[in-house]
Amino acid sequence: METFDYYEVLEITRTSDKETIKKAYRKMALKYHPDRNPDDKAAEEQFKRINEAYEVLSDDSKRQIYDKYGKEGLQNSGFSGFSGRDFSDIFGDLGSIFESAFGANFGFGGQKRSSGKYNLDELIGLELSFKEAIFGCKKEIHNSFKKACSHCYGSGAKDGKLETCNDCQGKGQVYMRQGFMTFAQTCPTCKGEGNSAKEKCPKCKGKGFEMSEESFEVSIPEGIDDGNRIRISGRGNADKNGKRGDLYIAVSVSEDENFVRDGNNVYIEVPVFFTSIVLGATLKIPSLRGELELKIPPNTRDKEQFIFDNEGIKDVNSAYRGKFIAQIKITYPPKLNAEQKALVEQLEKSFGVESEPYTNLFEECFSKIKQWIAHQKAHKADKA
Repeated sequence: METFDYYEVLEITRTSDKETIKKAYRKMALKYHPDRNPDDKAAEEQFKRINEAYEVLSDDSKRQIYDKYGKEGLQNSGFSGFSGRDFSDIFGDLGSIFESAFGANFGFGGQKRSSGKYNLDELIGLELSFKEAIFGCKKEIHNSFKKACSHCYGSGAKDGKLETCNDCQGKGQVYMRQGFMTFAQTCPTCKGEGNSAKEKCPKCKGKGFEMSEESFEVSIPEGIDDGNRIRISGRGNADKNGKRGDLYIAVSVSEDENFVRDGNNVYIEVPVFFTSIVLGATLKIPSLRGELELKIPPNTRDKEQFIFDNEGIKDVNSAYRGKFIAQIKITYPPKLNAEQKALVEQLEKSFGVESEPYTNLFEECFSKIKQWIAHQKAHKADKA
């Protein structure tokens, strides 16, 4: 098994939670996917490492073994590297949020369409800042897409000449027998087409396609969330007739240093000095759209939440707007000077607080325990 650190491959720390691991995998897999890096062996190997890392770190039991014993521990438990497992679920549909907003040009994916040599539908990644996702924006997309080779017209064969595949006899499938069971799988030689090239096309090297570039602008809707996908019709790969599939844009949203998003709601932690907690205060706090006035009544508890309705994130599917939630964090001075300490001591005395308020309580408790033990001994002695 090749030696590399799974956490380093995904560019995360060892304390990362599952959501962070999934987000990192999605980002790295899109970056190094073979469809985005044709004929790049280094990218292909890195893609395999990324998948292997995710297969381990997304599984609690495998991750626990890896963290404690490393790859040797995984080998001893039967793990031998990337298994080829399908992780497409993490790019999966999260709802048809764009169909109503953009009509036929936007939406979420269905079945993959293929031209034989390659899929017509294409997936790319797009990183957005927190504010771009919250308020919407316009983005310039630079897209590389496949189109049929102009020399062999997508066949992958020299002069476009094909012959019946010898391995599957033109059926596009090969069969494997295991005991009483027979399994069919796509022919690896002709990729299910039933025919193959006797000589590879000198221009595309038998791949059947060449790459083309384009740029266009996309409107990102207000309220889009991390993990959402946008479908753009007719911007995917092209078949030999020029008909193009759809382009899917997987959105990745960066975190904000002040705000935490939970669906359409937004949280902010507000540090409040302990004197303001005792006396009560009115503060100006930052929100998504300016400042809000936060009234803190006396004796507010630590982590207590104050909710502002309709100040959160607009729902991407409707006019509904979520909540803005301010959570209190009580802060104390890290150190007191002599004068401050004297003032606090004076305040403590003014409340009549004892320096050892629990001494009497403990003495009373121990006294009761002693009495109970003595009673039990006396009861046993009487029985004897």
